[in-house]
Amino acid sequence: MIKPSSIRLEASTACQLRCHSCPTTTGQIGASIGTGFLTFERFKALVDANPWVKDVELSNWGEIFLNPHLVRIMAYAHRKRVGLRADNGVNFNTVPDEVLQALVTYRFQSLVCSIDGASQATYAVYRRRGDFDRVIANVRRLNALKSQHRSGYPALTWQFVAFGHNEHEIPAARRLAQELGMRFVVKLSWDDMYTPEAFSPVRDREAIRRETGLGVADRREYHARHGDNYLQRQTCSQLWLLPQINWDGRVLGCCVNYWGDFGNAFTDGLLESLNGEKLAYARRMLTGVTPAREDIPCTSCIHYKAMSRDGRWLTRADVERRRPPMLETLIRKIVWKLRGAAHRLGISRSR
Repeated sequence: MIKPSSIRLEASTACQLRCHSCPTTTGQIGASIGTGFLTFERFKALVDANPWVKDVELSNWGEIFLNPHLVRIMAYAHRKRVGLRADNGVNFNTVPDEVLQALVTYRFQSLVCSIDGASQATYAVYRRRGDFDRVIANVRRLNALKSQHRSGYPALTWQFVAFGHNEHEIPAARRLAQELGMRFVVKLSWDDMYTPEAFSPVRDREAIRRETGLGVADRREYHARHGDNYLQRQTCSQLWLLPQINWDGRVLGCCVNYWGDFGNAFTDGLLESLNGEKLAYARRMLTGVTPAREDIPCTSCIHYKAMSRDGRWLTRADVERRRPPMLETLIRKIVWKLRGAAHRLGISRSR
């Protein structure tokens, strides 16, 4: 029986930005899984009915801070000792004061802020309608509250998606992230995964190979080097370890799927949906045990098609329980505190 302690539960499929390569921008998300918010009542009911759930990722296609129920959700999760995260990413453009306060008060575990630039001119090329200065101001406001309450929560990460138009600002962004006490990660762009053509391909390929730490400059090069799509195994293993649920309860399985579902956790029950026939069949597909089936969303996925073509199926190691996300967050916080102390003592490693 699949009974993961961690799940993904979309808090919002609405977003105020219009990022070029995102299916939310093109209207595909709204047309397929709807534009809406997770309500407090549904969150409470899910948590109460499934006390084995101890960790919830709230972010995916939309911006969680647009959800008007978020403060109540955070308060109840804290009361029930359920950790909340937004590690898929937030744009952090619009965050009311009471929400910032709640992030600290209710010990929201971690936030990944998607900031693809070190200036407004560069940032807004991809994050259309976004305001770089406002995002940084929101981070500073959050840090002030964390300092006031002597809290390390939420742990903050600056995620920088590398493009040709912003690659020159990676060093400046890294320095600002360090100043703000944020972990800094350079991520490969979606390329043409969701659009007919890649948006702003990287130019200084050697720099991106170095900055990502992956030794590759884009997703095609990643596949050529590793034989897998970028983030493929982490995504597909979510059907076992971190299943994705839409704001209206539809069980999507993983964070990439938005064109089909495996039942509804709110109406059918979470445990029943996660162990239903369709999702069980999908797991067997991803391990190469059974052939594709038309009614299974994975059949249409770029990751499954690549796995099927290359014969590189998920293994037992891919779907076994890894370190709990809350433990991972704690480890990251300790590492970054040690790095910060080393930097203050003048013994940090030069780049």
